[in-house]
Amino acid sequence: MNLADSEEMFAQLAARGFGYTENLEEADVVLINTCTVRDHAEHRAVSFLGRLGTWKREKQGRRIIFAGCAAQRIGNQLKKQFPFLDILSGAKEIEHFGDTLEKSGFFPPSTPQGETLSPGLTGYVTIMRGCNFACTYCIVPTVRGPIKCLPHTAILEQGRAKANAGAKEIMLLGQTVNAYQDGAVSFADLLNKTSEIPGVERVRFTSPHPIYFTPQFLAAIKDNPKIARHVHLPAQSGSSKVLAEMKRGYTREILLEKIFALKEVGFQISTDLIVGFPTETEEDFNQTLTLVDQAGFSTAYCYKYSPRQGTVAAQMKLHPQNVLEQRLDILLNKVRGLAEAAYQAQVGTLQEVLMESADKGRSSGSFWVKTKQSHPVGSIVRAEIEKADGTLLFARNEL
Repeated sequence: MNLADSEEMFAQLAARGFGYTENLEEADVVLINTCTVRDHAEHRAVSFLGRLGTWKREKQGRRIIFAGCAAQRIGNQLKKQFPFLDILSGAKEIEHFGDTLEKSGFFPPSTPQGETLSPGLTGYVTIMRGCNFACTYCIVPTVRGPIKCLPHTAILEQGRAKANAGAKEIMLLGQTVNAYQDGAVSFADLLNKTSEIPGVERVRFTSPHPIYFTPQFLAAIKDNPKIARHVHLPAQSGSSKVLAEMKRGYTREILLEKIFALKEVGFQISTDLIVGFPTETEEDFNQTLTLVDQAGFSTAYCYKYSPRQGTVAAQMKLHPQNVLEQRLDILLNKVRGLAEAAYQAQVGTLQEVLMESADKGRSSGSFWVKTKQSHPVGSIVRAEIEKADGTLLFARNEL
């Protein structure tokens, strides 16, 4: 999502004559697009901003733009702390970034021509912004606002532009992406319509919410092989009590029901898990451990609870750090080897591989596959899997 927002903002700079560079000393403008989901990410962005003061003083006319979620949350205090900061653009203003540049007086008017970033093999397309949930640990609704679904016609137009620029895979993005609805067009409809764009070989999406995976959704996408059979589904906890206190909107039982339904139609499922939520007891934590056993995740990303100022949970009494560290260590040991086991389970199967280099690509289930022969980048290769080595599959025969 951050990449997609960055590309969108860069397009506005490109329309004003700017090109992209990875060399800071060559740059006339630095655009910092930030995340604030975790405290550490915000601190890194602010620290980088502080270091740019010297860079700006070295050459007249240099500009600094601080954008995204951290800009939305702490922008006003940053302007006081770093007077050399030229432009703030919060997460809620990304769609109006061009207007922000215009009003600043620092940039020329936009023109139709301008450099654009090549999407590479995957084109990122934002389909909605914001979130209607109020999870007690999460700052996102505060900094991004409620759900706003973009018109499906504009989304498909973006998808076509990405495909015309060389993208073979389109990734649809949103905070609760599967809640998308534009009139009569549902999220499943949008997935199917995107898959029909000429040149698109595969469609992915992130980040979904469990409650929006309905039988109707699964039926609508079941027979479309272009829709990737991998989903990152944040579970957060295995305890129904903690899930209720997090205000996640589902129980452990509902979560497992959704996971099993997704697996029935061939989905591989990765997840996020939080340990040490303020109300989490030892029994609650043990239920997260047993969830891992039952769900059969292909990968799990595990985090210590991180309080975010402005959320309900930040007012709760925190666990001692040693408890957080101990639980995280236990959970990490639990999930260690999940990916290798998931890869091993693919041996003997036939996989459709989207080639990302001459001899390596990703399957629909998001497994890395190495082929014996060379194939054009962006082509789909049907490969019979001979063996797995860690997190890499090796093909025996290729069609």
